[in-house]
Amino acid sequence: MSFRETDEILAPTLYYDRNFETAAVKILPGEYYVTPREMLLVTVLGSCVAACIRDPVSGIGGMNHFMLPESAEDRASVNGLSTRYGTHAMEVLINQLLKLGAKKSRLEAKVFGGGNVLRGFTVSNVGLQNAEFVKRFLSLEQIPIVAEDLLDIFPRKVYFFPQTGRVLIRKLKAVHNNTIVEREKNYGARLTHLKDGGDVELFS
Repeated sequence: MSFRETDEILAPTLYYDRNFETAAVKILPGEYYVTPREMLLVTVLGSCVAACIRDPVSGIGGMNHFMLPESAEDRASVNGLSTRYGTHAMEVLINQLLKLGAKKSRLEAKVFGGGNVLRGFTVSNVGLQNAEFVKRFLSLEQIPIVAEDLLDIFPRKVYFFPQTGRVLIRKLKAVHNNTIVEREKNYGARLTHLKDGGDVELFS
């Protein structure tokens, strides 16, 4: 199984999924992936949100996985780092879709995540903030949301097939370890320490 690096953007963890018998990529917090090929994009979400965006005509599609930084200053300002980071994460995904040949006017989105699973955060519900942000951003960009599975209290595993738009969701109601929560807490802590000013970079 060979993967052409020129076709994919920020290829984190590539593998062959024996269950679905297809090339696949696992997307972690702060990562994204765009491809024109027939393959599977997989991520596990707690409070983070994933936007699955595709051009149904060309079959080009991608997924991101992000969280808004937690900061009192950011929450007080619509132009704070939190909003800018979320906007950056979405724009990177959309720009790479267009770069590979997708048409902005044809893009459609499916959004997932935003579960209330990070009870240790000082924000009452960071998942809600993430969910509200992604819906607001897509509305402003006039990209229709054709499916969503947001909020709730459980983590979820998302399987996205960009060429067909098919999505499978598995609610992780019986997770017996804190891997997902700890991963997102660590990710959120890194975001909180981003300095205001300059470019905001995605974490790999």
